[in-house]
This record gives sequence, structure tokens and C-alpha cells, in this order.
Amino acid sequence: MKLFQQLLVAPAAFGLLAPMAATAADLNLEGVSDYSAASEQVSSISQFSDIQPTDWAYQALSSLVESNQCSALSSGTGLESNRAITRYEAAALLNACLDNVSELNDAGRRLIKEFSPELATIQGRVDGLEAKVGEFGASQFSTTTKMRGTATFNIGAVDRDSATDEATVFQYVYQLNLNTSFTGNDLLYTRIKTGNGSGPFSSKTYGTYLSANNGNGDALKVDKLWYQFPVGDNVKVWIGPKIENYYMLASTPSIYKPVLKQFALGGNGSTYGASTSPGFGAAWIQQVDPGQPRFAVSTNYVAKNGASADDEKGLFDDKSKSNWLTKVEYGSSRWQVSAAMAVKQCDDDGGNCFDGGSYYSTKAGKNRTGDSTNLGLRAYWKPEETGAIPAVSVGYDIANIDDPSAGGTEETAQWMVGLSWRDLFVDGNSAGLAFGQRQYATEIKGGGDDPADDNFMWEAYYTFKVSDNVSVTPSIFGGSDTYNGTDDDLSGALVQTTFKF
Repeated sequence: MKLFQQLLVAPAAFGLLAPMAATAADLNLEGVSDYSAASEQVSSISQFSDIQPTDWAYQALSSLVESNQCSALSSGTGLESNRAITRYEAAALLNACLDNVSELNDAGRRLIKEFSPELATIQGRVDGLEAKVGEFGASQFSTTTKMRGTATFNIGAVDRDSATDEATVFQYVYQLNLNTSFTGNDLLYTRIKTGNGSGPFSSKTYGTYLSANNGNGDALKVDKLWYQFPVGDNVKVWIGPKIENYYMLASTPSIYKPVLKQFALGGNGSTYGASTSPGFGAAWIQQVDPGQPRFAVSTNYVAKNGASADDEKGLFDDKSKSNWLTKVEYGSSRWQVSAAMAVKQCDDDGGNCFDGGSYYSTKAGKNRTGDSTNLGLRAYWKPEETGAIPAVSVGYDIANIDDPSAGGTEETAQWMVGLSWRDLFVDGNSAGLAFGQRQYATEIKGGGDDPADDNFMWEAYYTFKVSDNVSVTPSIFGGSDTYNGTDDDLSGALVQTTFKF
């Protein structure tokens, strides 16, 4: 590649490179940048500007260009003929012509001598740029993988009537996302995560579990791992040893971004509540013009015991603790309505099958021993323009549990409403407000009222965008909780700082 052609892709990087020894007092860096960034090809020196057309160098360059048929690039500034060109433009043009002649005449040698400082500087800077590019390429750990990460600081406290863990805590979450593509259309996703979360911000028993939370005890662990790829124009497929059902959907069921986990996915209830497990899934997505509504159907399967070598467990056995989720949706990027059904299998050894907070537990109805069928309805809408009018997300879940033991839960329900604002008061800032009830028992085998229907939670937050990579989110939340039959009023506050890199 000619030096001048190399220069055409380099002007934006020139400022990052150290000046070389050979410089001249009257070098015009802006002129080089303008000249090399242009796109109009010309073949006459009279189309440039700065060295006067009456100068000998102007005439010699014009003769060299026209006689040897070398082309250059105009500065793109609409300069007319008979206007001066910069010394850098003259040097770059001279360099472009040198490859076309095997022997130089006196005029050519005189031009090289005249513009030798500029030629040396151009050569040095391009060599430096090539070295930088080579160094950057050598330092890449992979040509197929991009890494993004977040670090989240959580400072806050929870006040609950019957609790003793009410101290103000300072905790963190650190996450690395590795996105690898082998064809440009596929994705191998790996998430590595750690944190030191504990106490009420990490307990799924109550409504104060944070969306940005991890309790690995400072140990880095592979948190998610799956591979996705297209099949034709309409189908997307997922398969992985560490994945959750709601990652294998044509689109998210809710656009509300919560502080508390219970408001995630339109209410993290029985339908979308899941655990990281081996699984697979597929989605069919109708192809339409951008912005137009379309249908999509997603179906997927995970098994909590899918990695077990126990011959009674495994991926498809009676004790696999499987979750088969299917979602049907219709909508566009601005609105959507959807219905989903999750069929969850119980481990037939008995006991509490849906541990991990899938249901809201009360003293009267905490035993859930049967398979369940769960129905989730979701809808969201957002305005065309950001500002005072909020985007709205709503969700409602019901569940039916097969053959519960005496005093166990037969039916449950959950609902939430989330409002979110973008560019509220200041461009880049956002806000959210959500309220609703966690999954709670609505019917208990053997009868009796369940006080869990009194549970209620809300949250409100405002996110300050400090920069493109740093944001600060103060939030408050509160409500009532009836876990184990104890009616606790609770409240809390949190300041969350997120760093993206």
C-alpha cells in the first residue's frame, strides 16, 4: 500500500502518535487531516490550495501529476483552481506520484529535497500508527470475543419490624460478559460473576432481594453459559448448560427495569421465576417491516437436576425438576401483549419442590409438594417521545399446584405495575416506580384464610447519568410482608452506583 493511501485511513489517529524527529516549523496537521479525509479524486495540482500557483513547486508538482497520471484526493473543501495548497498536501501528493516513476528528473529530486521534512514526518507517523495497530492486535485475547463488564456498589439498609439484620451495608457485584461469535450471526455467551451480598438484599424470603446482587463470597464463578444461532430467517435456537427459561424468548415480557428483583420480568412470579440450569429452546419470529407489529412464539425447557448423573434425575427423568415455558406474543418495539405458560415438575421425593423463592411462602401455605401449571399475562407500552409521559408495564400470574399435602398451597397469584421515565428532567437520566404483590397463596388445602394476601411492596428510584459509563441510582422502597404469618411493615433505602466498561 502506498504511504499516501495508508495516510488516508490514519488522520484520526495522528494525534495519538508521538511526533517524529524530522519536523518542520510550518507543518499544517489540520491540512493533512482535511486532505487525507477527502473522497473526491482529482488529477491536477490546480485543484488544491495553499502553495501559490506561481511558486515553482506548484508548477513542478502539476507537471509531475499530469505527466505520470498519478491521482490524489482533494481536500473536499470546494477549493477553486489557482489557490494555494498546504505543504503537507504537496508532500502527500508528491509521495503518491513517486511510486509511478522509476527515475526522477532534476525537478523531482528538487521537490523531494524541498519537502523532505514533511515526507519524513508522514513516514514516521504512519510507521508509528502501524506499530500501534500491530501492538493492539497482538494484545487481543481473542479475535472472536468481545468483553463487557459492570461493577455495582450497593449501600443501603432495610428496616423490618421483626428483623435484626437492619445494619447499613456496603456490598458489591462484579460481572464480566463474554460475547463470542464465529459466523457473525451466532453467539456464545459466557457470564462470570461474583459479589459479597448477604442479609436482606440477598434473601429471597422477603421482597427486598436486589436485581443487582450476588452472594458468591468474592469467588468468581461461571454464572451463565449458552450458545444461540439462527435457523433460516425466522427461527432462533438456544442450548446451554447454564441458562434460565426467560433468556430463551423472542423478546422480554416487560420493559420495566427494577431495583428489587420481585418487579423483574413483569413480576418475578411462578411463570417466569426460574433457576440457572441445563436447557434448550427455540423461538419463531414473524418477519415484518421495522416498527410494525409481529407475532412470535417461544418455547424452552430447563431441568434443575439436568447436570446430575443420578439415574433417577438427569435432564429428562422423573426427578429432573424441569420447567417447560412457552410464550406467545404480539406487538412492536413500542408495545406488546403476551401470554405464557410454565409447566413445572416436582421432585417426587416430596418436600418443598419450588424452593428458591418461586412462590411467596407463608406459615400456613409454605408447603408446595406437587407439579404446577402457571399462567403469566404481560403487557407494556412506551410513548414515542421520552419525557413526562411514562412507559407502562403490567404483569399478572396465577398458579395451580397438583395434589398438595394438607395445609399446603393449592393456588397462588402475583401482580405488579411498573412506570418508567427516560430523559426525565435531564437528558440521559431516568426514573422508575413500581408496586404490587409478590407471589402469595390464595388457596390452601384444607381451607383457612391465608394472611399472605395482605402483602404489598413498592419501589421508587431516580438514575443520574454521570457519564456514558457511570450512573448513580438512589432508591426507596417499602410495604408489608407476611412471611411465616408475621405481619411486618418494612422500608428501606439504597444508593446504587454502576460502572460499565
